[in-house]
Amino acid sequence: MSFQFDFIESDSQNPTGFSRDEIADFLYDHLDQFGDSKAAILNCIAYAYGDHAGQNGFILLAHRDNEIMGVVIINDTNMKGYIPEHILVYIAVHGDARGQGLGKQLMEKTIKNTTGDIALHVEPNNPAVHLYNKFGFTNKYLEMRLTK
Repeated sequence: MSFQFDFIESDSQNPTGFSRDEIADFLYDHLDQFGDSKAAILNCIAYAYGDHAGQNGFILLAHRDNEIMGVVIINDTNMKGYIPEHILVYIAVHGDARGQGLGKQLMEKTIKNTTGDIALHVEPNNPAVHLYNKFGFTNKYLEMRLTK
């Protein structure tokens, strides 16, 4: 099954015609139990699109027949040298396209089109851990958070 892939860096540089809301809805629906609120996803998209100074990144969108089939969102940290340059915040594949290699294609294209290190957070019980391991992601640190 073939998909069209497009990199999106802003609303004005979006060849797909899919809106921020449509992308957020897709992620909200297809991240399953590993997702966030739609508001959080929209904030991530705004960061990737560089809505404010110091923010940037991109969205890699896979689609077919006017339907989103996969999405990756990368936020750039702008902290080269001491923090990975990129954070893979979201990756999701449409339920109907799982098991067809789309997740692998999204990862390959994301890695090829970034310069520098990529970090991601993943829950230990997320089946995608195996995909990340295959691409060489390692667990170097234990993440700890103080939630206020």
